[in-house]
This record gives sequence, structure tokens and C-alpha cells, in this order.
Amino acid sequence: MAKFNPRITLTTALVLAALTATSAWSQSMTVEQARKQVAPFYEMLNQPAIKDIKALSEQALSPDWKSYSSETDFKGRDGFVAQVGGFGKLIPDLKWDIKDVLVDGNRIIVRSEASGTPVGPFFGVPASGKSFKIMTIDIHTIKDGKAITAHHVEDWAGALRQLSAK
Repeated sequence: MAKFNPRITLTTALVLAALTATSAWSQSMTVEQARKQVAPFYEMLNQPAIKDIKALSEQALSPDWKSYSSETDFKGRDGFVAQVGGFGKLIPDLKWDIKDVLVDGNRIIVRSEASGTPVGPFFGVPASGKSFKIMTIDIHTIKDGKAITAHHVEDWAGALRQLSAK
């Protein structure tokens, strides 16, 4: 049986207290504030063909915002707006449903579910009337009330499997 070591226990307690204080200090937004912050972004993604996604992007995203799909590949705000517009035409019922929101300082982590029914070829899969439903993860970094970056992952391979299933 291990001996009780008060120094290790005190050190552990101090480290845990420091981590807790740092975590509490760095959480500058509540989850509800974070949801409101990212709401215009996800509003852009829901049936984008019938919305002014450019205006929504200007409300939510800084002019030099970057959307990262890898460590080095990104789109700027205008490129993202064009991409979302294309998705809106291809998937008129596109929906992004927020499932979880977490906050870490000026970062908002969103787990959501994207769904829709393509009306034309989707990544090489012909339109068949089938729908997909996939999980997505986004990490938004906020500065001065607007997003400055987003790092994201979507399960597009899962969407293709669902659309191709016999």
C-alpha cells in the first residue's frame, strides 16, 4: 500500500485549483451567449438558397474571417458565401441543427447535424431522392463580437454512403 505523501497531495490540490481558476477565468461567455453569437452563422447554412447569406455573413463573420478545412486549407468569407450558395441550390432543404455548444475562452465549439436531400449530383452520386444526415464539428474563434476563424469537420463520406445505399 502506498504511503500518504502530504507534499504530493498539496501540490496536486494547488495545480487543480490553478486549473479551475484558469478555466473559470477564461470562460468569458456563457453557453447561451455563445449560442446567440453563432446563430447567424448557422442561419446561413439553413436553406441558404432562400436567404441573404452575404448579409448574414457580414453580421457574424469578420471581413478577414477564414474557414479552415485542414491546418493550411481555408476559404475567406466571400468564398465561403459562394460555396454555401452553391450548396443551397444543390440541397434546397439543407439544415444544420445545433446539438451541443461548449465555450472555452473566446472559442465556441459546436457539434451539429447536417441533413438534406440533393436535387442534383452530389460529389459524383446522382440525385435519387434520398437524404443524408451527418455529424459536424466546428470550432469558432471570436474577436470583438465576430468570428475570425472556424475550423470544421463534416462527415461527407457518411453522406455519400447514405445517398449511395441500395
